[in-house]
This record gives sequence, structure tokens and C-alpha cells, in this order.
Amino acid sequence: MTALAVTLLIIGIVLLLLGVFIEAAKFLLWIGLVIIIIAVIAWLMRFIRRQT
Repeated sequence: MTALAVTLLIIGIVLLLLGVFIEAAKFLLWIGLVIIIIAVIAWLMRFIRRQT
């Protein structure tokens, strides 16, 4: 019975950590997309200014 409880505790901790890391990865993915969009806009502004 104790081995079952320890196993369930370890599985619970692993799943909790995976959930936290996956949420962090989703958050970083959105931040990365925003940075890419800002970089593209900045590049377009420089390109347009150079043409005029």
C-alpha cells in the first residue's frame, strides 16, 4: 500500500511539473510570435523609409 502511495505521489509531481512547463512553453511561444511580428514591422518601416 505504501509503494502505491509513493508511486502515485511521484506520478502526480511529474504531471504537475509537466503542466507548468507546458504552460510556460505556450507563454514563451506567444512572446516569440509577438517579437517576430514587431521585428517584421520594424524591418518594413526601415525598407519603406529607404525607398523614399
